[in-house]
Amino acid sequence: MKRRRIIFLLLWILSLVAVSFYGGAISYGLFWGITLVPVISLIYLILFFSQFRIYQEIQSRNIVCKQAMPYYFTLPNETFYSFAGLNVRMFSGFSYVTDIPEDEEYELLPGDSHTYHTNLVCKYRGEYEVGVKEIVVTDFFRLFRFRYRIHGTIKALVYPRLIQKKELSSIKDIIDVSNLQSEINKTEADVITRDYVPGDPLKYIHWKASAREQKLKTRNLLGERKQGVLILYDTKRFYPKEEAYIPLESQILETVLALCYHFGEKGIPFSLLCGQNGAKKLEATGLSQLEYVYQETCQIRFDEREDGERLLEQVVQERLHLQARSLIMVAHRVSDGLMWRLLQFSGEGLPVMLYLVTDEDAEEVIRQSNSRLKIMVLPITGDLEELL
Repeated sequence: MKRRRIIFLLLWILSLVAVSFYGGAISYGLFWGITLVPVISLIYLILFFSQFRIYQEIQSRNIVCKQAMPYYFTLPNETFYSFAGLNVRMFSGFSYVTDIPEDEEYELLPGDSHTYHTNLVCKYRGEYEVGVKEIVVTDFFRLFRFRYRIHGTIKALVYPRLIQKKELSSIKDIIDVSNLQSEINKTEADVITRDYVPGDPLKYIHWKASAREQKLKTRNLLGERKQGVLILYDTKRFYPKEEAYIPLESQILETVLALCYHFGEKGIPFSLLCGQNGAKKLEATGLSQLEYVYQETCQIRFDEREDGERLLEQVVQERLHLQARSLIMVAHRVSDGLMWRLLQFSGEGLPVMLYLVTDEDAEEVIRQSNSRLKIMVLPITGDLEELL
């Protein structure tokens, strides 16, 4: 197109020179003919932008991530003149349309229309625009190109997918440790002690053990630690732009749901805890309650005011870690306070698994792992079916 403009400009200059030095009907005719070309192109583009319409529809705006949804769009020509040089551009950041040739140009005679039935696939959980984004139109002489932004685009509400894997190799070591801990809890005496945690009843403080170790110790009663798994996930929104936070939040929720299915399928009771302007807790004992957990998780909203460290403080205040067989946390970033609390839990004998959903360097965090604190990095756009 740039070359065409240069050639057109040279022709116009030559016609101007001919008019200036030679005159005559031919020179003037050539000059005015070339001069009117951009005017005609401009009139065509004005008519196009004022009269062009596009129709598109999706079977349902409620979509499950990575599942194909029937979709179609129609390019009609409802005018008395032809359309030429139409190129359809789709929203491609979070979704894609199958079987649509890229960079194909369409020409429509008066009364013609092109309808394409295909499928639309959304890559991430969230609410965003899908389908046709804009039409790129080129004039008949291919001198100018303009973008026609579609009004009334389709906004899809995309739910996270439920990854149904019976075995998750990433938590096998943690579950084995927690099984061992479970057996110890069943057989050891009722006077086993642990470090005192603010909120523990004073009547359970073991004064002799406290004097011996020079710090407060409290009795670890038999049956205090139950056979459930506590799953925490951070719902803090870290980024203002959609292209940054939508893939991240989608990966966090899909990781959580994969864990829920795994424990539900094995009949292991689990509790979900996250921040929703206060702690939101869900509990399940098997697959029969998984649909309820899924629907509630789909409604979770991420907010910049949420804080994973504050969520762990809630766990301590309600003594939830004392009722857990193991603790799993899914987060994007780990503050010093949050890591200190996880290390404290693991030091008290509670197996801890931390999934860090990030593309950043996490070597410093990983170095703090130990036999009871396992840390695994999940890339934001990584394939969870393989990673987990």
